[in-house]
Amino acid sequence: MAQKSERTKVLFICSRNQWRSPTAEQLWRQHPRLQTRSAGTSPNARHTVSVDDIRWADVICVMEEKHQSRLRAQFSRLLSNKPIHVLDIPDDYQFMAPELIDLLEQSVAGILDLN
Repeated sequence: MAQKSERTKVLFICSRNQWRSPTAEQLWRQHPRLQTRSAGTSPNARHTVSVDDIRWADVICVMEEKHQSRLRAQFSRLLSNKPIHVLDIPDDYQFMAPELIDLLEQSVAGILDLN
């Protein structure tokens, strides 16, 4: 975690950066202890995850195991000291869907100790 005076930088990742990770970014953006960004692992993503995104992040939350695998394959050295959390949220939800928001609130709050 970041120092107490700093906000924790959380990078949310899904495949195409259209529904799940932008929802997570939006949902947690106003939290006083967090800074958020989102990206996708696909070359067709709205914003494809970059070296800068990985360097910026204190914590990375991926929606599925395959996203973690892709990150580790592409950015292995940069990820050596970064926690990656798999949220196990399937690609079944639209942007800002109430069910997706519920899942993100439950999983991320627990992982980042925001309760």
